[in-house]
Amino acid sequence: MKTILVLGGTRFFGRKLVERLIEDGNKVSILTRGQSGNPFGDKVEHLIADRSNKEELAQAVEGRKFDIVYDNICYSPIDAYEFCEIFNGKINKLVFTSTLSTYEMDGKEKSEEDFDPYHYEIQMGDKLEFTYGEGKRQAETVFFKYAKFPVVAVRFPIVMGEDDYTRRLHFHIERIANREPIGFVNMEAEMSYIQATEAAEFLRWAGMPDIEGPINATANGKISLNKLVQLIEKATGEKARISLLGNDEIRSPYAIPASWYMTNEKAVNHGFRFSHLDEWLEPLIHTIANQGK
Repeated sequence: MKTILVLGGTRFFGRKLVERLIEDGNKVSILTRGQSGNPFGDKVEHLIADRSNKEELAQAVEGRKFDIVYDNICYSPIDAYEFCEIFNGKINKLVFTSTLSTYEMDGKEKSEEDFDPYHYEIQMGDKLEFTYGEGKRQAETVFFKYAKFPVVAVRFPIVMGEDDYTRRLHFHIERIANREPIGFVNMEAEMSYIQATEAAEFLRWAGMPDIEGPINATANGKISLNKLVQLIEKATGEKARISLLGNDEIRSPYAIPASWYMTNEKAVNHGFRFSHLDEWLEPLIHTIANQGK
């Protein structure tokens, strides 16, 4: 049994992670601002604090030690630096949720070496001062420089699931079903994805002792936006109305100018076995489409 803290953990793949950690018999604590409640009841200890408030975070974990901390909600270098100040000497490992957005969108398959956080210039600031991707780059860089514990930076692509609170896939399905236009930039651009359950399984696996450093986590395969739209058309029975211009209201959350996908070779070589997009993407689209009928 391990003593584990999850920052976040009440929604989407974070919630699925906590469920698995509980099933494994671990002693699990979650730390949130308390706004989403505690879906786990007395199966976890619920610590309430603002993760971006150093004093609140330090007070919430004062006098405690953890085998593993999962940080799903760090978006800036200052949050990463303050985390290190609070947790150095108190934890045995950090699993940090990072992103495909640390990589440039240039149409090439991305491996871990394409963003090197060990030699990146740190610019301190909070998340409002950075784009999402730059905030994650900076956070990784700070963790790998200042942490006195092993760090894994799990780089996910877009995570899909029927309970995705961002509703990015839902956006496409609902607009196509309702015959509303969607704005894209490049319909032939290919993307990689991971399913929420698999993302949770990967985070659990990443807590293993021999996994360290940046590591990509994506389902096998990639798909063009054109083919994704075709799957949605098939599920809804409607023809998509595509605009290659479009304003913010109709613009797809997947409207990228060039292919953006990653290799999972490092994780596979360490023993993780990923699903293939073809196994779950079309069934997921049908499930969401049927929910809207």
